[in-house]
Amino acid sequence: MKVAAVQMVSGTRLDDNLAAASRLIGQAAAQGCELVVLPEYFCLMGHQETDKLAFRENPGEGPIQAFLAQAAREHGLWLVGGTLPLVAGDERHVRNTSLAFSPAGECVARYDKIHLFWFDNGQIRFEEARVIEPGRQPVAFELRARDGEAWRVGMSVCYDLRFPELYRALRADLLLVPSAFTFVTGQAHWGALLRARAIENLAWVVAPAQGGRHENGRRTWGHSMVVDAWGQVAACRADEGEGLVVAELDGERLRAWRRQLPALEHRVL
Repeated sequence: MKVAAVQMVSGTRLDDNLAAASRLIGQAAAQGCELVVLPEYFCLMGHQETDKLAFRENPGEGPIQAFLAQAAREHGLWLVGGTLPLVAGDERHVRNTSLAFSPAGECVARYDKIHLFWFDNGQIRFEEARVIEPGRQPVAFELRARDGEAWRVGMSVCYDLRFPELYRALRADLLLVPSAFTFVTGQAHWGALLRARAIENLAWVVAPAQGGRHENGRRTWGHSMVVDAWGQVAACRADEGEGLVVAELDGERLRAWRRQLPALEHRVL
């Protein structure tokens, strides 16, 4: 199954971001990709964290979800919409939600980001919990490729990557990690964490990211990549800026690695 991890440098205007996503999804479809995954905050990187409150949608309603459903249907592919803001329990918060759509344009899975980023090095500070309400449930869904192969796909978002127990709970063949890693933390840890999650779970990892200098002054690390279940980087975008990382996932190789090294069956704790 051919997949695409989409790298973006999302800005402050929703329509511009959707147009960029549409262009990149079209490019992935033209290359024969069956699964396309957008990065975290693909639809908006506001000037303030609270900007996303104005764009929150109810489940199943709104222009962002309509865009994702239409794009999946138009191109006949599986599409995971990085994250978008959905309504939360009060007016001061949103859910940071990743949605998966089938080639028929049907929403088949919803994952609300569980672990909320907090970082303060004295110069840069982030505290997602001020605006985002955390999810509680791990989520995985079944994807059936055009060749009939079934993949169990585990969903996660960005900061979740630092919590290996989530990925154990997913029991997936393919792990998705749409992200917007900061330049500082990404430079230090991004590649190592992605390879670790792949190795620990003997699973493929698809990790699209925000990558570059944004209108709001933020700089994200990028380096969107696909990692195979043996921990090798199958494809990676070295440059900043928007683009695609395309790779072919091989289910037979996955099963062979799991037969050769049945570590998942040897768990004790």
